[in-house]
Amino acid sequence: MGESKQPHLNGAYYGPSIPPPSKSYHRPGRGGGGCCCNPFSCCCGCLMNCLCTCVFQILCTILVVAAIVIAILIFVFRPNAVKFHATNATLTEFNLNNNTLHYNLAVNLTIRNPNRRIGFYYDVIEARASYQGQRFATAQLTPFFQGTKSTNNVTAEFRGQNMVLLGNREMSHYNADRSSGMYDIEVKLYLRTRLRFWIVKSMRVKPKIECDLRIPLSSNGSASGAFESQRFVQTILPISSMDSL
Repeated sequence: MGESKQPHLNGAYYGPSIPPPSKSYHRPGRGGGGCCCNPFSCCCGCLMNCLCTCVFQILCTILVVAAIVIAILIFVFRPNAVKFHATNATLTEFNLNNNTLHYNLAVNLTIRNPNRRIGFYYDVIEARASYQGQRFATAQLTPFFQGTKSTNNVTAEFRGQNMVLLGNREMSHYNADRSSGMYDIEVKLYLRTRLRFWIVKSMRVKPKIECDLRIPLSSNGSASGAFESQRFVQTILPISSMDSL
């Protein structure tokens, strides 16, 4: 059977009918395409993006340049840590009576600067002596400048009396030290130093030097044991920790 013809189509067949396209609505300023109703907000956003990108690139450049400069300085100067040693110590009195410690102590120190291009200004040198965690004496040493590849000898002297409160455990250690004639005394050095590179001087550096010493008690010119040289351990203090010096 032939297909039926529709008279209003003049006998032509155009296939099935196509529905009309759906309407889509676009609100300007949202999504992609279209123009922004407020051009100033677009300009401000682009400006902020460009500014953040420029700042980030500048910071990265500064960090890279600083790292290169530090690497060059380290290669040129090759800094080495200053070495502190307690070469000798003399203890002629160390007597605890009614929580009052009577003491007479002298510690000889050797400071060695192994650097070839770096000198050190020791603006403040404060020595502190402690026993069983209790500080009993403080001594101020004379400031000086230490040149390159040089060694300086200084002496910290502690003499006098001070109140020291020891618990049962600490008193047990004191009685043991008195019986052996050897006392465990801790000596710390608090410093304010500056570095000199040729004619350039750095900002102040505040290291702390500490060492646990076992010192024999000398009586009538004879000691109950021999003192062994000890090396100090160095740490860097925060800036606020030395404000009291």
